[in-house]
Amino acid sequence: MDVVTTLREALPAELLITDPDSMDAYRQDRAYDPNAGVPLVVVKAGSTADVRTVVKIAAEAKVPVIPRGAGSGLSGGSSAVDGAIMLSLETMRDISIDPITRMAVVQPGAFNAEVKAAAAEHGLWYPPDPSSFEFCSIGGNIATNAGGLCCVKYGVTTDYVLGMTVVIADGRAIELGGPRIKDVAGLPLTKLFVGSEGTLGVITEITLRLIPAQLPPTTIVAMFPQLSDATSAVLDISREMRPSMLEFMDRASINAVEDETKMGLDREVQAMLIIQTDEPGEHASAQAARIEEICLATNASECYLTNDPEEGEAFVTARRMAIPAVEKQGALLLEDVGVPLPRLGDLVTGIEAIAVERDVTIAVIAHAGDGNTHPLLVLDPKDPAQQERAQIAYGEVMDLATGLGGTITGEHGVGRLKAPWLESYLGADVMELNKRIKSALDPDNIFNPGAVYSG
Repeated sequence: MDVVTTLREALPAELLITDPDSMDAYRQDRAYDPNAGVPLVVVKAGSTADVRTVVKIAAEAKVPVIPRGAGSGLSGGSSAVDGAIMLSLETMRDISIDPITRMAVVQPGAFNAEVKAAAAEHGLWYPPDPSSFEFCSIGGNIATNAGGLCCVKYGVTTDYVLGMTVVIADGRAIELGGPRIKDVAGLPLTKLFVGSEGTLGVITEITLRLIPAQLPPTTIVAMFPQLSDATSAVLDISREMRPSMLEFMDRASINAVEDETKMGLDREVQAMLIIQTDEPGEHASAQAARIEEICLATNASECYLTNDPEEGEAFVTARRMAIPAVEKQGALLLEDVGVPLPRLGDLVTGIEAIAVERDVTIAVIAHAGDGNTHPLLVLDPKDPAQQERAQIAYGEVMDLATGLGGTITGEHGVGRLKAPWLESYLGADVMELNKRIKSALDPDNIFNPGAVYSG
């Protein structure tokens, strides 16, 4: 069976890309997987019907299908496989808002920022906000169950997914969930597909829950000469309250951002916390004052409060740009290990020790209120020995996190880069159960082979 010819006969010609140079842009996501393969064809689906056609043809020929959104993933989850169909959902961007039910019906290619903007027109808000929210797609967010800066108070993607249309391995389009707040009929299959990283089916439409617009936040920025004091402040704040944002940056990430912004960040401190509270009325002032007290009591060298939205957003933007700022220093190995909140200090100081022992730069940013950290290991492309040390450190950071009762990924997904560590984290029995579910829904392993389940 000539798959490309069959696709050409079944789909409009403009949906197919076969030119090698043009296909190259679809081979990798932002993880820049060095082992990415060369696809057979790229199909830019425009509808659920297109996706069904592609999956049916692929299933008959037993050709892999790699679903792909905006390509903003950080774990190699949409890396190409040799001879696969790269199924791009980038042009499926429709958004429909129902202000009465506070719901959105969204196609998977729509950017997170576009959904936020459409909701805002009706005085509503879609809270999940990865740092890449301006250019990451909703489909990709669902594939990895993305979180973001506001998730400490407002939750992650799965908390806002009410339903979806998904094309499964035999080419059927099935409806899961829907525009209902409460629905416990049958197994919660909608939740099964959230975080499945394109290994169980292709999501083509999503029903999202929206909430009333966020109140203007008060921002608190605290500088700490010692890492341990910053993580102690996180615990003390979390013990008393739930701020709408509680973010962490270490010295390496502070300096990288300051290189780019020249906003006057203290280059000598070991850590910075960016905290927001969006409580109503006087409660925000009271909570902000208490956060300041806690930070100063845990030895913050400086603590700054602002009610100015633009000034506060400048600090949030500084946190969001940490990854591209650190990336200016070299190629990156990105992690997103997370631990129970009481072990956050052990994780951060442990990562610092690994960086010293392996003589590699590891910048750490974190959704500190969740215990979810993003260690960024800098690679020198001209130094093979340094790259080898960084690869060793990459595994040691994951081993450290799991040894502290944590996880190898909090929101970026397993993809291909973390797949070798998955079984040791889950354990043999849970891994076998994962594979059994994968096999039941995708018996020929056509969906994203090599991602998550490497064996």
